[in-house]
Amino acid sequence: QVQLVESGGGLVQAGGSLRLSCAASGTTFIFSDMAWYRQVPGRERELVAENRVSSGGTTNYADSVKGRFTISRDNAKNTVYLQMNSLKPEDSALYYCNLRRPFTIPPTNAWGQGTQVTVSS
Repeated sequence: QVQLVESGGGLVQAGGSLRLSCAASGTTFIFSDMAWYRQVPGRERELVAENRVSSGGTTNYADSVKGRFTISRDNAKNTVYLQMNSLKPEDSALYYCNLRRPFTIPPTNAWGQGTQVTVSS
């Protein structure tokens, strides 16, 4: 069973930085596509950043965070990170870690419990 545990959220002033971490277990991490999503009440969960090894190691970001957020991974620690700089109040959300292995049978799709990020103006 895949398990994801997020950490690193908190309260920060606008312009500040946070680094989120997500520790994965229960599957082969180097074959896993990793992503960060965020959600606020009343809105759809949105993709923030992703790193897809199944697509040749591609990295993609939402337009709203390009140039400010960076996704990275440490395969030795089975951990993915989201470095968030120049934070804005509109970045406030519950951030979720996501792991996918589309070629397993059945396909793997796992979520963490979420970590809260609140940015004050």
